[in-house]
Amino acid sequence: MFPQNRFRRLRRSPELRRMVRETSLQASDFIAPLFVVHGTQVQEEISSMPGQHRYSVDLLVEHCRELETLGVGGVILFGIPEHKDATGSEGYDDNGIVQQAVRAIKAACPHLVVVADICMCEYTDHGHCGIIHGHEVLNDETLHYLSLQALSFARAGVDMVAPSDMMDGRIAAMRTALDEAGYSHLPIMSYAAKFSSAFYGPFREAADSAPSFGDRRAYQMDPANGREALREIESDIAEGADIVMVKPALAYLDVIKEATLRYDVPMAAYQVSGEYAMIKAAALNGWIDEERIMMESLLSIRRAGAKMILTYFAADAARLLQHKQA
Repeated sequence: MFPQNRFRRLRRSPELRRMVRETSLQASDFIAPLFVVHGTQVQEEISSMPGQHRYSVDLLVEHCRELETLGVGGVILFGIPEHKDATGSEGYDDNGIVQQAVRAIKAACPHLVVVADICMCEYTDHGHCGIIHGHEVLNDETLHYLSLQALSFARAGVDMVAPSDMMDGRIAAMRTALDEAGYSHLPIMSYAAKFSSAFYGPFREAADSAPSFGDRRAYQMDPANGREALREIESDIAEGADIVMVKPALAYLDVIKEATLRYDVPMAAYQVSGEYAMIKAAALNGWIDEERIMMESLLSIRRAGAKMILTYFAADAARLLQHKQA
């Protein structure tokens, strides 16, 4: 009881605060989302995500070298194809843009973990995450094409695949396809609880992946449903997911926390484009301290239990951590 218990005693100096700090961040916790396009010497700034760019493969490799030097744990690739069609064929073309990028990055940065996002929205002419019939996204028919993507990325030499489509049964289908093709060693990081969120807006500009009709609420999760998110995570673990992810991060810290308490598998969280854009916009207007907000938001995700954080702040946060350690 007060005055014997004085919590401020351990807050008196930076040294004491550092000694008792419960949660820490390191650059290896971060996975940087990257957008890759066809061409050479292409670096296009994404207007709604200041500081983020679409890169051609040659410049993407240079950026990956910098990320590796900073100690960032890995990258996850999103491709913008030259051609879109009903089945998203460039997504499973062995010479597709992501496949080209995987080969180039692994040749230049063999120790950087390269993850390929698996979905169809960037590659289809309708912008939905699966095969459509009329205005309905078909679940079971989509699994075949997602598995084709996984196999193509595996042949390219990716370190991990990350399905983000939210079709039922896709982890089991992908795991079976990879195992039968001799890729039983390849891990799957599942977007297990991906919510139908308004925080994705800037990403859809970056990846040119907005749906041409309707929305994705029939397959992405209702933001109101926390218990259902845990059922999704449990199902994906049972189907063979090695890592499970919650997306977005900040609005769903409760789901991250509950999942880490329930399930003994590595947990990832995606600090999505809208989260990044809001911090950037407020900072550019002089309303907040960008560095402090960036690190506080990342710490909150880590404190909730996420071991890996997919974040557009990966490079900036890694530089700051490196500077503090110097």
